[in-house]
Amino acid sequence: MEEEAKAIQEVAKTTGKAIDAAREAGGFIARFVSGPLEQGIGIFEDRLRYMRWERQIRLMQRAQDFLKLVGLPAPTRPVPLKLLIPIMQGASLEEDDDLQDRWAALLVNAANANFGSEVRRSYVAILEQLTPLDAHILDVLYSLPFEKSRHDGIATAELPHYAHIKEEKEQEFPLPAEDTVISLSNLARLGCLRPGMTWGGGESFGRVNPTVAGKAFVEACRPYGT
Repeated sequence: MEEEAKAIQEVAKTTGKAIDAAREAGGFIARFVSGPLEQGIGIFEDRLRYMRWERQIRLMQRAQDFLKLVGLPAPTRPVPLKLLIPIMQGASLEEDDDLQDRWAALLVNAANANFGSEVRRSYVAILEQLTPLDAHILDVLYSLPFEKSRHDGIATAELPHYAHIKEEKEQEFPLPAEDTVISLSNLARLGCLRPGMTWGGGESFGRVNPTVAGKAFVEACRPYGT
């Protein structure tokens, strides 16, 4: 009972914070529309609901497109609720169309009995933490022959536009631009790639290696067979 009471208290605290945030946003809007606080809160909440509804509609449309693309009139296996609900929630909050397409592909692959690999819950956590630049870099890295790039490594100096498998004669690997280095660091943190190592034993993002986990994630976020 004590644990349940603590849980109820935490829920109450979270709910209270959400109410306070909505009232604050509503009050801010109300000052601009010269209306009462309730009107401002209503505008704020309606806009949030509309934005999520709009993104959910787009997700459903793209999922239907991807089903047709892989030759399926409908899903061929059920998606577990513990996977379906996080995908729907994450996709409805994603404002970037390219990233939302990856959510749609993830959903369709989870519902496709012909998709040979498991669509893991961890893919939701990874996708939630990607920026458009991160996703583009993943596309570039995993467009290269996987086994060769995994063994030899990939030179990153020309990312995000271009990357190439390193040549044996290369001794130094210059770094790409700072924002690209930050993206590579994030992708390494998420397990989607492995940074190279310096002679001193430190990490270097002038060269990276793809990972088996990264390859599986990228494939799960693409329409099957494309």
